Parts: sequence; C-alpha cells; structure tokens
Amino acid sequence: MADEQVSADVRRIAEAAKSASFALAQTTGQLRNAALCAMADALRARTDDIVAANGCDMEAARAAGIRMSLLDRLMLDEGRVEAMAAALEDLALLPDPLSQVQEERTLDTGIELTRVSVPLGVVAVVYEARPNVTADAAGICLKSGNAAVLRGGSLAAHSNEVVARVLHEAAVDAGLPQHCIGAVTSTDRAATDALMELHGVVDVLIPRGGAGLIRHCIEHAKVPVIETGTGNCHVYVHASADLQKARAIVVNAKCRRFGVCNAAETLLVDEGIAESFLPGVLADLRAQGVVLHADERSRAVATACDIEAVCATEDDWGTEYLAPELAVRVVAGVDEAVDHVNRYGTKHSEAIVAEDAAAIEAFLARVDAAAVYANASTAFTDGAQFGLGAEIGISTQKLHARGPFALAALTSYKYVLRGDGQVRA
Repeated sequence: MADEQVSADVRRIAEAAKSASFALAQTTGQLRNAALCAMADALRARTDDIVAANGCDMEAARAAGIRMSLLDRLMLDEGRVEAMAAALEDLALLPDPLSQVQEERTLDTGIELTRVSVPLGVVAVVYEARPNVTADAAGICLKSGNAAVLRGGSLAAHSNEVVARVLHEAAVDAGLPQHCIGAVTSTDRAATDALMELHGVVDVLIPRGGAGLIRHCIEHAKVPVIETGTGNCHVYVHASADLQKARAIVVNAKCRRFGVCNAAETLLVDEGIAESFLPGVLADLRAQGVVLHADERSRAVATACDIEAVCATEDDWGTEYLAPELAVRVVAGVDEAVDHVNRYGTKHSEAIVAEDAAAIEAFLARVDAAAVYANASTAFTDGAQFGLGAEIGISTQKLHARGPFALAALTSYKYVLRGDGQVRA
C-alpha cells in the first residue's frame, strides 16, 4: 500500500511537470534567463536556510559512518551555495538553445522545410548525495525549455528539499509556469522505480550516481535513459614521458578530489621507467594518504623504497574507488596499456603522459572513451572546463550525448513544413 502511495505521488508530480512543459516550451529565452537570475538571487538570499538544512544531512551522514569522499560531495557551505548561484547566472549568459534553425531548404514539391531545435519535454534526474546537482539540473532544464523532475538521494534529503523549493518559488515568481520544477521528496527507493516507469510522461531519465544506481536505471527504466557512467579512469605514463610533468599530472588526477568521477583510479607505468618514476610518484601519493594497490612489479619497487603498498587483485583493475585509493600496474608498452584501459575502463576519461608523438597518437586513436588526454589531467572532464557551462552529467554512451553534456543534449528537433496547397499523388 505504501508503494502504491509513493507511485501515485510521483505520477502526480511528473504529470504536473508534463503540463508545465508545454507552456515552458513557448517561453522566450529572455524570460528563462531572467528566471535563472532570480533563482540565483534566491539561493543567495536563503543561504542560511540551505546551509542549516545541509547541516542536518551532514550530521546524519557522519552518524551513519559515511566515508569522507561522500561527505565532501554532500557538504554545502556559503561558498558552495554561491557557486551554485553563479553557475545559474553563467547559464543565463549562454545562447538560447531553442528555436535554432538547423536546416532550411525547399523541396522539389515547393514545400519549404525547416528543422528547428525544441525541448525534450520532461527531464527526470535521479542522483545521489550531491545537493548542488539540484540547482545545476534545474537550471539546465529550464534554460533549455524543459520541465525538471528531480529525485535526489536520501543522504541529501533536507538539502535537496530546501534548494528545490527555493528555486521553484523564484522561477514561478519570475513568470515561468507552475510545476516547472518538480521535486520527489520521498526517500523510499520505490520513488525512483515509479519515476522510471512513466513512459509517455517522462521524456528522458538521467541517472547520476554510483554504478549500482546507473545499472538499475538502465535495466529497469521504461523511459529513455542517458547513461552517465562511472569513472574508472587511467593515467598511463609512457617511457618517453617528462617525469616531473607526469608526477604532477598523476597526483592532480588522483588527489584533486577523491570522490569525483573524473578522478584517476589506476596508474599504468611503462616497465622501462618503473624504477626511476615510481618511487617519487608513489611517495607523493602516500603523502596525500592514498592507499596503493600495486601489482607484483610496482609493489617490488615500492617495497625497495619503504613505501607501503598492498597486493592488487583482479577486482582492483575494475574498481572506481571514489576514495584515496589507487591501483598501480607496470605495463610493457602502449599496446598493453591500451588493452588494459579498453578492458577495464568505463569509457569516461583516459590520459597518456608522453613526449613520443607516435605513442600519443596511438593512445588517443585506439582508446575507447568519451574524453582522451595527452599530457593533461583527467580532472578537466567537466562541462564548465569544456566551455559548456554547468553540465547535467558526463555520458559514457555513444548515442545522443557523449562526455560532458548540457544544453544542446537536452534538445531535440522537429521539421516545420510550409506549403501552398500541395498534395501527394
């Protein structure tokens, strides 16, 4: 009976968003931009309320023994609320993705054909312990003319509810339709299942979270899903690499933020430089508190230098730690490195550090991932860093959207045809 009530509540929220989506699609870019700025102002004005609600979530998460990397994702302070507000204002400055003429021609029949960009309709976003996603997702959906249905994780329940309410009130006061932002506040897991079954109401579902959530959505959703993938990312240090450059890249890719999907989870090092490169970089990583899961050859180097490392298992190569842990393996060269990445990677972000042009081009061409880097940290896989503004997610699939995706990925198109009485024989 409880599940039936949850399903009914979710359907009500989604159907209200569906009704709002038709009016929202007809709004001007100027109005939507004004609403985004009003939403940013509202976040700033309600910072104390948002931080207080987040404090309740943080207290409960600490009591539950949630690991530090997830606590970092969960936490909101004045600076992070300001960053959420600034991201909404940045969105307002971007070009309007709607009503863009993508193609225009006259058919042999004399009918004038135009293809124009239109919103998807209702975008449902399911996410875990990241309350900033509430603002990012709502803003990107509204900017692109879509109604948003947001279902955040239970860890951030208080934060998400307050942020969503503040945003919705500001958007409606600015002139956008009622129910343009819908928040599913139930912490019952049945709410997610109910949302992903609403074929004909929800136009697309975007899951953001761990592998379990994403896999569950892919396997059970009855609505289209844009798969945002887990990030088992690699940095491969080739024998030709500038070793100082490589040390900085590896440490940044792993340690800048442990709990993000673009963090490196495996370090691959050519055997020809293992003894010269590994001692320094492993010491750097241990100084940052990183637990090293090392294969036999890299562990031998670590042991000889009194650097603590545990034996890597087969499971380590496929693990997204989202924590201060890193798998380390010595490889025979670029072929073995590429084979390892394509076998164990999640098609997210992969990097090579090298000075040899042939090795770089082989890696970039042969690795199957949404983003491939030469001589740069995987930490740059981010919508803002790519110049896209705030992102809705990072897609590891190949259809519709790939890599960081934002406004353009939340639009479709329709053909508009204007005739003068033509009929088909």
